Amino acid sequence: GGEEEEEEEEEEEAGRCPQWPSSPQGVTNLRMSQDQDMPGTSEGKSDKEEDNKQESLDNSEQSIRKKIRQNTPNPSIDNTPEASPPQFVSVEELMETAKGVTNMVLAHEIVVNGGFQIKPADLPENSLEKRMRDIVHKAFWDCLETQLKEDPPSYDHAIKLVGEIKETLLSFLLPGHTRLRNQIMEALDLELIKQEAENGALDISKLVEFIIGMMGTLCAPARDEEIKKLKDIHEIVPLFRAIFSVLDLMKMDMANFAVSSIRPHLMQQSVEYERKKFQELYEKQPNSLDFVTEWLQEAADDLRSKVALAVDDGATSTSGAAVLCPITIQNHAYLKLLKWNHLQKPFPETVLMDQSRFNEMQLELDQLILTGAILLVTLNAAGPALSGLSGFPDKLKMAIRVLLTGLHLPSFNLYEALAIISEKICAEVNSTLSQHGYTPFTLEKETALKGQVQALANPNNTICKLIDSRIQSFLESYLASGHQQSFPTVPGGLGPVQKELEEIAVKYVRLVNYNKMVFSPYYDAVLNKILNKEESP
Repeated sequence: GGEEEEEEEEEEEAGRCPQWPSSPQGVTNLRMSQDQDMPGTSEGKSDKEEDNKQESLDNSEQSIRKKIRQNTPNPSIDNTPEASPPQFVSVEELMETAKGVTNMVLAHEIVVNGGFQIKPADLPENSLEKRMRDIVHKAFWDCLETQLKEDPPSYDHAIKLVGEIKETLLSFLLPGHTRLRNQIMEALDLELIKQEAENGALDISKLVEFIIGMMGTLCAPARDEEIKKLKDIHEIVPLFRAIFSVLDLMKMDMANFAVSSIRPHLMQQSVEYERKKFQELYEKQPNSLDFVTEWLQEAADDLRSKVALAVDDGATSTSGAAVLCPITIQNHAYLKLLKWNHLQKPFPETVLMDQSRFNEMQLELDQLILTGAILLVTLNAAGPALSGLSGFPDKLKMAIRVLLTGLHLPSFNLYEALAIISEKICAEVNSTLSQHGYTPFTLEKETALKGQVQALANPNNTICKLIDSRIQSFLESYLASGHQQSFPTVPGGLGPVQKELEEIAVKYVRLVNYNKMVFSPYYDAVLNKILNKEESP
């Protein structure tokens, strides 16, 4: 009975609400403080709870270790990366490593993603976090309203809010904004405001008027409408709430301005920075290039098989040696990323930050292959009368791409989509032929065209494979051309989708070239070991 009473007392003590934060922004700090105040161990905990905690910690370590597996062999080291037993590290080391990964990912995202922006957190409706935040906010504003309605009014909370607003306004200033800084310091002098409140001489509406005017001076033009709305609010509590809401938007604008300002400078230093951070991670976990090694090894094996086939067909061994050079293996490895099974195969560590981008391009290429195959079949059936007609291929292409939207969704039915597309194509072809004085398709020719289009649903369809092969050839040629601005010649049959293909190629090659600049020393080290291992027998 005594132990149960102790446990109940501990639960009551742990369940007591902390003091309300001085402002709505303190909600986050409140949540963090609650997490930090939770004891690591307690005498009242059972062995089962301790075991669960230890198991959770182990799972956390494994999860973080898996995400930040680092594969950065020092080029001066000659041993091939061998699978090594897991190395157990402390939570502090894991947190430090995770922080390094976060910084590296953030810098990489700013450089690679030209449209990168910081956005406010949007909590899901009815989520526990949102409900808790709303409850705390309501309690705070209710408390403020109660104080202001006292006789005489109490301005303790209001003055604290003015202090936070003052600090926020000062944070928006640049070093040269001396005049504005002096205006803020003079108008929002907290000591003077406290004295006025104690003597009953505080004019809070005058303070608010100055604050809104200064916000209008410092905000971006996009926030002028929000500032204007503040002037229409006359009740103090709703006005303070609206002021803090607009200040949060202004903070976001300032953060995004800072990101856009540092991007050009970050571009110059990003390669060295990412390589340095990756090297630090690799030194803590030296077994983290395993997936990179497998990736490059598979690329080398693929090319070796091609060389063997070429030799069987009469090619010289000299051409085979050229195929197996490190640059060619790297380029082929990058092409394999566009055919990756993201659900079943681990992505190489050095391109992990760009996995979503490679996956997106892979999906775009899959749709482009099918679109190109449909257009090739249709234009061959229509003959030169329509294939050379200006605007007709583009009109067909637009209709096809619309009907193929959602191609990779589980609910998408490719057979039904191709049946609809074939009907649409035949109607469009016959209409265009009639408009230009040509004979429309016969029923037999329509049936044949529909059958060819619907046959493209087969993954082993010859036409789809042909289009896929030519797209891969185009990307490989563009990748091998280095930093040249001009595109290689587009292979036959890809003319109708040339624009889309070149857009994907630009994104793809830019991403690959940046990755090469960062991680080329590690790739060279791994490839040298792979090639030397093959030559040693």
